[in-house]
Amino acid sequence: MQKKAIFLAEQDNIMINRVFDENVRDRLNQQVELQPIWINPSNANLHKDELAGVVIAFSTWGLPLFTAEELQLYLPNLKVLFYAAGSVQRFARVYMSRNCAVVSTWAANAVPVAEYTAAQIVLANKGYFQTALHCKRNHEDAKKLAQLYPGNYAARVGILGAGMIGKKVIELLRPFNIQIDVFDPYLPDTAAVELGVRKTDLLDIFTNCDVISNHLANLPATVGMLNEQHFDKMKQHATFINTGRGAQLVEDHLIQALREVPTRTAVLDVTHPEPVSRDSALLELNNVILTPHIAGSMGNEVARMGHFAAGECERYMSGVPLQYQVTLSMLETMA
Repeated sequence: MQKKAIFLAEQDNIMINRVFDENVRDRLNQQVELQPIWINPSNANLHKDELAGVVIAFSTWGLPLFTAEELQLYLPNLKVLFYAAGSVQRFARVYMSRNCAVVSTWAANAVPVAEYTAAQIVLANKGYFQTALHCKRNHEDAKKLAQLYPGNYAARVGILGAGMIGKKVIELLRPFNIQIDVFDPYLPDTAAVELGVRKTDLLDIFTNCDVISNHLANLPATVGMLNEQHFDKMKQHATFINTGRGAQLVEDHLIQALREVPTRTAVLDVTHPEPVSRDSALLELNNVILTPHIAGSMGNEVARMGHFAAGECERYMSGVPLQYQVTLSMLETMA
């Protein structure tokens, strides 16, 4: 007999059908008995009797928040939540307090972020962002400017945070013969050796790297962590890339460093606030590239997260250890 499963979502959540598309649902229907109604705190009481037998839940961005008391009341036998999205910080502890396993497909979301980042790094080392702008104004000036940039062979790149995304960026850059420095206090020395990277501190990275890419975990301890003492050290041709969180840097300090040395570049997929406030200098500076938080899963990419969730469900049903189960200790350092 198949185990009962539900989607946790508000009725207007358009992401459910995109993440759990027809192909993903076909996989799920072979494993579990999916209930037709999406469940959230506003309708759970109407389906209380049916929910009593539910063991498995699926969700994605827009997961409705239940209290521990509501989970006990409406989903007393829930054993596992498969979350087909990224960060689980805002709800994981509540589910874990009810002895419900939480599984996140952050590994699937890490893939497009790493692809985006690696692409930006390769372009930055070629001076693409600066020379593309100047080439329209004066071709000869653009050619001279290009001489500032190292190209990719033997360029030095700093990765801030060697979690799932940081590791994938390192993997994608391997064919380019790039020297990679990493700041990550939680990365064991043996793991750094296996990755082929050099562990070091923030000041070293900002002082000596041609490109610095931020992948620090989104934690209270990392808010404002990147500031003037770092940005002021950047080389005249250096590029700072942020696909982490905007709040992890002091925006005014970055702006000042970019103003002082216009050949420095910032590629920002995230800001704080997001979107950028209309009076922010980030909108005026020519050496700032802004993208609207597109590094993560978008378009067809979101279904990858659904397939990762389906794969984890297959492991769960087969009694095979889960690959992406979140633990309380992981919550201390993960995004």
